[in-house]
Amino acid sequence: MRTAAVLPVKRFDRAKQRLGESVADSLRVALAGAMVADVMLALSRTEGIERTIVVTSERSVAEEALALGATVLPDAAESGQSAAATLGIELALQDGFERVLCVPGDCPALDPEELRELLRADGSRAGPHAVIIPDRHGTGTNGLLLSPPHAILPSFGPGSCERHQALARAAGAACRLERPSSLLLDIDTGDDLAALRERLAGQHDRAPRTRAVLGRHERGAVLSLTTPA
Repeated sequence: MRTAAVLPVKRFDRAKQRLGESVADSLRVALAGAMVADVMLALSRTEGIERTIVVTSERSVAEEALALGATVLPDAAESGQSAAATLGIELALQDGFERVLCVPGDCPALDPEELRELLRADGSRAGPHAVIIPDRHGTGTNGLLLSPPHAILPSFGPGSCERHQALARAAGAACRLERPSSLLLDIDTGDDLAALRERLAGQHDRAPRTRAVLGRHERGAVLSLTTPA
């Protein structure tokens, strides 16, 4: 089954505003870029994903996406994650893809092997269906696997897990929840960032760019505390 990944990405100056309540603005912006880079790398390494469609107006992301062989779709309107994901889905449909996986750019620990297993397990299902991957709190949505790509319209945001299930029922599409661990943790708050640090401490092969940014800022904090006045 031909499968495309759809990755909507905000401009970094607008990204992760809630995280900015807990960390310095420089770290917020650096993290936004590093997390997206790690997600794109994981998608490029996932068996079963034929193409990644990155929907963004962030120039640095577009350049990196093209270098990884992804397709870049400008997000001129910047009307939010759902609208951007819909643009990517429409392009996937135009290009003959039978299935799309919509993921966010703030799950840097994304595991290509988990995604491969998710796609493989879904491959034998017939008829319109939606696989919903909730966030770790069970209320938001960190992933949508849709077959065909227009099985439902994406509707991300608070309460979206339940909303996506309702949309599937209304469309007559089969629906189920899956919880691949590397997609459950998205980074919106200081608590999320603490959980990510804990996870990465035990997963040294995941999220190299995000790990590097966190390490650089930690070293900077130590230096600022130890440098004589």
